[in-house]
Amino acid sequence: MLNNKRIAVVLPAYNAAKTLEITYKEIPFEFVDDVILVDDASRDDTAEVARRLGIRTIVHEENKGYGGNQKTCYKTALDLGADIVVMLHPDYQYTPKLITAMASMIAYGEFDAVLASRILGIGALKGGMPFYKYVANRFLTLFENLMLGHKLSEYHTGYRAFSREILEKLPLDANSDDFVFDNQMLAQIVWFGYRIGEVSCPTKYFEDASSINFRRSVIYGVGVVKTAVQFRLNKAGLVSSHIFRRK
Repeated sequence: MLNNKRIAVVLPAYNAAKTLEITYKEIPFEFVDDVILVDDASRDDTAEVARRLGIRTIVHEENKGYGGNQKTCYKTALDLGADIVVMLHPDYQYTPKLITAMASMIAYGEFDAVLASRILGIGALKGGMPFYKYVANRFLTLFENLMLGHKLSEYHTGYRAFSREILEKLPLDANSDDFVFDNQMLAQIVWFGYRIGEVSCPTKYFEDASSINFRRSVIYGVGVVKTAVQFRLNKAGLVSSHIFRRK
């Protein structure tokens, strides 16, 4: 706990057996109350490794996609009474050592959501981010900042912390089950007026770290542009999209 706030870490997993243990062992358990892993029908022994480590484990019998995985993660964390939920990929691309810093920014009332940014500082390219992904990240982030009227260093990190209120109030079920779920969620947070903070985060790109391929990256990029345009059209009152309607 931090400031009497119960903290849960959720691990949306797919074929993470090789990196799960090293990720799990760096979690700061002196502050974290629950760890939840949702295995999205992995083809390796991710679930077996998780259970051996004593992690609360949920297994999807069929692959529901990255967004569908997160929906299960957040619902489970809320059911367990979490006040703050930190979403961390179990592929060891991001260091779990930042969990305390991210959660504390919410626990003490400064922000409603916190992102671990690979772009703040010099972490992204130094950590091995492919150059084309870095360029796409910068372009999409600039476009989104303009369309959403907000300012973030990046919208595409997979390391995030949220208050209970955000997870209860946002219409997350209206979002995609694919990778663009992440981006839709941030657009919703901005739409409903919640405060977003950022911390600088080193990142590691290596063989066993998860990374979507070029084709999926293009699909994700198109989804990001679509979400930003939807946001602007809704702000102008020209359309009414279901992802921007209150529960």
